[in-house]
Amino acid sequence: MNNTLDLHHHRLFSPGQGYWPEATPEQWNDWQWQMRHSVKSLDHLTGKLQLTGEEHAGVLLANTKLAMGITPYFFNLIDPFDPDCPIRRQVIPRIEEMTYAPSDMADPCGEDHDMPVPGLVHRYPDRVLFLVTDRCASYCRYCTRSRVVSGVGEQELELDFDRAINYLQKHTEVRDVLLSGGDALLLSDRRLEDLLHRLRAIDHIEFLRIGSRVPIFLPQRITPALCAMLRQFHPLWMSVHVNHPRELTTEVRDALGRLADAGIPLGNQSVLLRGVNDDPAVMKVLVQKLLRCRVRPYYLYQCDLIQGSSHLRTPVSKGLEIIEHLRGHTTGYAIPQYVIDGPGGGGKIPVNPDYVVARLPDRIVLRNYKGDIYEYPDVTPAGQEAPTPAYRRLEFIDPIEEREEITSRSWRAGRRD
Repeated sequence: MNNTLDLHHHRLFSPGQGYWPEATPEQWNDWQWQMRHSVKSLDHLTGKLQLTGEEHAGVLLANTKLAMGITPYFFNLIDPFDPDCPIRRQVIPRIEEMTYAPSDMADPCGEDHDMPVPGLVHRYPDRVLFLVTDRCASYCRYCTRSRVVSGVGEQELELDFDRAINYLQKHTEVRDVLLSGGDALLLSDRRLEDLLHRLRAIDHIEFLRIGSRVPIFLPQRITPALCAMLRQFHPLWMSVHVNHPRELTTEVRDALGRLADAGIPLGNQSVLLRGVNDDPAVMKVLVQKLLRCRVRPYYLYQCDLIQGSSHLRTPVSKGLEIIEHLRGHTTGYAIPQYVIDGPGGGGKIPVNPDYVVARLPDRIVLRNYKGDIYEYPDVTPAGQEAPTPAYRRLEFIDPIEEREEITSRSWRAGRRD
């Protein structure tokens, strides 16, 4: 993997106007100009990027499955001389997208199954996912909803805001609504404000969230007017989506700062991707850089089983390795929860390195981030005799019957000669 941690990864920088020097500053900073000049075809790439054979074929076939669309701003982050550029792998189509692994699924998260009315996914007891558009500022090649976004997928995303609001009014158990799509921040200020007002008018809805990659793909969209509008609807939280430290530029930092100054707590959701961020060193720089941009790392997702994404998926062991290299080696605020979305609609399932070495009747045996072994006396269930209290660091565990309950890896890590 070519993921050398150059200065651009560690520091904040601006990609500038790059291939669009003719744009005036006013045009460049206009998010609607950025959308109108999105890179969408092979012709748009001419003179900007020397495509590999796999990319050339992928671009020609892209609009039969998931459209290509890249904002000029984000396009300038691509290294034109590096076919393994981590930004490039996320947004430039490849012919591998047309190869489906046996485990691939059109709807890997089972959202269609849990959609009682168009656009509203009600899986968890007290919260819903509200899909409000099928368009994004740029299209990630591993998109979980590639079947319905961009206008060229297998399905059309049916939207009916009135039916969705009516459903929410009747279901008083729902207290949390997440707006997504597509990307909710591509709605106009007026349309988004109207929708948020309608949701806030429902008494039992306590908590609103927006999931968006717009601050990363299109930081020009995060205007002072948008932030002023959003701050009417607190508590309002936002989850952004950053996969690689190079995506955190000065423009993104400033956009995120405007959201944070408007009182919106920010969390990040990354997807673990082969050749993009499947390296503990890269992920450590990313999470630390996110904190500098006032964003709390929230989730690290194992890549969903979306059709045509097998070339971007990594072993689960790689995600566990990354979490192990973060825990204890950087602040706890920087460590996301590694999760797998249960295929077919199982929801988010936490996956953690095994820090529990053994569970014994009166204590639990643990290892820390260094591999040192510790034991902690467990609380005795009511009605049972309490064991003799003990809390000690294990120099080594001697009884054979206990030793057999401890994995060989953790035993070797904790034993002292």
